[in-house]
Amino acid sequence: MPIKAVVWDVDDTIFDYAQADATGMHAHLAAEGLLQRFGSAERALTLWREITHRHWARFSEGLRDFQNQRRDRVREFLDTPALDDADADAWFDRYVGHYESAWALFPDTVPVLDALADDYRHAVLSNSALVVQDRKLRVLGVRDRFESVLCAAELGVSKPAAEAFHAVCTTMGLEPEEIAYVGDQPEIDARGARDAGLVGIWLDRNSAAQEGPSGIHRITRLTELPPLLRTDTRFGAPSTFG
Repeated sequence: MPIKAVVWDVDDTIFDYAQADATGMHAHLAAEGLLQRFGSAERALTLWREITHRHWARFSEGLRDFQNQRRDRVREFLDTPALDDADADAWFDRYVGHYESAWALFPDTVPVLDALADDYRHAVLSNSALVVQDRKLRVLGVRDRFESVLCAAELGVSKPAAEAFHAVCTTMGLEPEEIAYVGDQPEIDARGARDAGLVGIWLDRNSAAQEGPSGIHRITRLTELPPLLRTDTRFGAPSTFG
């Protein structure tokens, strides 16, 4: 069955989250007078990402709501458990201001969306919140490229759960095997999509040495996606063998 749609992850797939986060956190710590507290910006960023990963996992498991996982991250990062909600929210909002000023798409994002626009439908499935990702896509000028944007906070389920992938299939009115899912995480994105019956495509921008899960496709830049979709017999192209 040929592929009819491409569903996309956002952060570190089409949007350079890692660079924006690093630049934004450095500017935020400098503005807050906190650089010396952590020894270096690199050490602070490493801690921030470890905390983010841990609390995001709790959110993904349904143990914390979206706003409170943000507050928990701030309290742990600042080592201030008693920080009230309003102050935690204000601190996070100031960080977001610096982070947003560094937002940028990867250079290959728009050319590839252009190349695929006429032949495939497009949507987003993200382990974030709609209020975050919809605004991000609008600010970056690509929201109109996607017919729908689905996020974990509203779905109540996160990747790699099959229910998250099946939700976007239902929204698009397509069977899982008619959709290719593209994301930067080999397990959460590519394996999760594969296990849910979609075609899993791992965008390995860092060309990691590790081998990805079996039964997925691995690309190292988005420019490899159009030929993959159009020439691989799995994607509905005619075979070149007689």
